[in-house]
Amino acid sequence: MGILYLVPTPLGNLKDITLRALETLKEVDFIAAEDTRHTLKLLNHYEIKKPLLSYHEHNRREAGKKILELLAQGKKGALVTDAGTPGISDPGEDIVREALEWGHKVEALPGASALIVALAASGLNTSRFCFEGFLPRKAGEREKVLKELAREQRTLIFYEAPHRLLKTLEDLAKHFGESRQIVVARELTKIHEEYLRGRVVEILSHFNEIEPKGEFVLVVEGAPPKEKNIEEFVRECIEKGLSQKEAVSLGRELGFKKNEIYNLYLQLK
Repeated sequence: MGILYLVPTPLGNLKDITLRALETLKEVDFIAAEDTRHTLKLLNHYEIKKPLLSYHEHNRREAGKKILELLAQGKKGALVTDAGTPGISDPGEDIVREALEWGHKVEALPGASALIVALAASGLNTSRFCFEGFLPRKAGEREKVLKELAREQRTLIFYEAPHRLLKTLEDLAKHFGESRQIVVARELTKIHEEYLRGRVVEILSHFNEIEPKGEFVLVVEGAPPKEKNIEEFVRECIEKGLSQKEAVSLGRELGFKKNEIYNLYLQLK
């Protein structure tokens, strides 16, 4: 049985790699990388020399077989992405699943994650959040997802490329409303790191004037709690065993009209 280590790599600042990650990269038999040229820069910086195997979106089936063959020989391998934690919003999730299906051990190391960094510094609610990765590119699928998420009350996190940022902001304004609060994190941990905070319409206006550059994480305020309509209110009163008089009294405090509560109570009782 082999072991596949999921090793997080820095988002931009090479100093952000952990001691354990370096130790693991030095001990494994091979390293599977999203972009071997990019990973080689990191390895050279820390004077690590290991066989590199290319594993990315376009070769994951063929490369995945090679990784499984090496693990079947009892080898230890490390899976890395260009930046952050492998397996999160990248093809790494496939080889993780396959390795587990074949009985190999998969061990994930803690470390850099763009979504967590952006969320922590956003100033938005961090107690409950939902990570959506990259939105679908096809218009129909994209619209369906956004319509569903428009009612999501948890903080939302998206990844986006610079050439699609304006379109995404326009879609967010359309489906979530122009006044929804958003934080756009750009080039995290790099020299030109930047956080832009404000309403969706304000951030859209900013990038209509300034060309988007770099890698983006969007942290979007969740939808406000849904207000109960009068029928839901009356049904809850009946389910709780409240009398008609009690329902009317409570409903008036919430702004519902007496006659409407009275009539609905009779209909639904």
